[in-house]
Amino acid sequence: MDMKRCLFCDQIVPVRAQGDYEWFDGCYCATGAYYGLRKDSYDLYNELSYPTKAQMFPIISAYICELTDCEETVALSFDDLEMIQRSPRVPITVEDKSNRLLHYLHRHSKGPNEPVIIHRLPVRYNLTYSPNLQELIYIIERLREMEMIERAGSTFKLTEKGWREAAATVGGRRLKPCFVLIPDNEELRVEWNEKVSPKIEQCGYLPQLPEPSTTEMYGDHIVRLVTESKLLIADLTEPNPEVYYAAGLALGLQIPVIWTIKRGESNQNALPSKLIRPVVWDKGEELAAILEQRLTV
Repeated sequence: MDMKRCLFCDQIVPVRAQGDYEWFDGCYCATGAYYGLRKDSYDLYNELSYPTKAQMFPIISAYICELTDCEETVALSFDDLEMIQRSPRVPITVEDKSNRLLHYLHRHSKGPNEPVIIHRLPVRYNLTYSPNLQELIYIIERLREMEMIERAGSTFKLTEKGWREAAATVGGRRLKPCFVLIPDNEELRVEWNEKVSPKIEQCGYLPQLPEPSTTEMYGDHIVRLVTESKLLIADLTEPNPEVYYAAGLALGLQIPVIWTIKRGESNQNALPSKLIRPVVWDKGEELAAILEQRLTV
């Protein structure tokens, strides 16, 4: 197989010709993947002035990196240079660039505190659309000081706070906070986390569960989460007073409440009010589909 230098990350990698394109395999722009560049565009990019290369090539490398990491096929031509310059996908501020690193860690982990190894960190500043390693290190330290991430060498972890921020800003949109109250039942929580919560996120809401801390009284914590939310979902499978308290507070604040209950786990006739008409569900997939219908009408 022929070898060729990638213009955007300066790494010599295998390249294969197919039609009008050359496909660069496994360079720093497309780690574990590949991207295409029109054959007639290679020299045009290479002939750009040094200042233009210094400004645009790291951005193009990052653009390829982000799209291929999201499993999108990238095939560029010289005409795409102006498009990438003006693309809303390209972050400008340090905050937006920081979010790109959070999103990367979010894509490569199943939850907070799960380790993600970033190989060859000194050349991976394209993860944040940064022009050099110095800016990437600044962003890493910034996120660490904000308690969004933890780092040990090339191993990174999203904290609970970082995971929520990544989920809230994924896709370039900020999800609306949604307070979810479910029983302290491990099996039930796993079903919600794996089947229901991802669907709630797809509908534009960020599910948040109570997280008691030593710095905030539990009752105050519940009140704050309710008042900050745009939706409350209360599961009555194993009801407790705090569920009714939070839901009553939400209703008083004109915040929509969706009641749910797993079939066979509780007696619906024992509900304290006939005005409470919960969604009855058997499987997490079923509940996810019902909530999707409710939240997208």
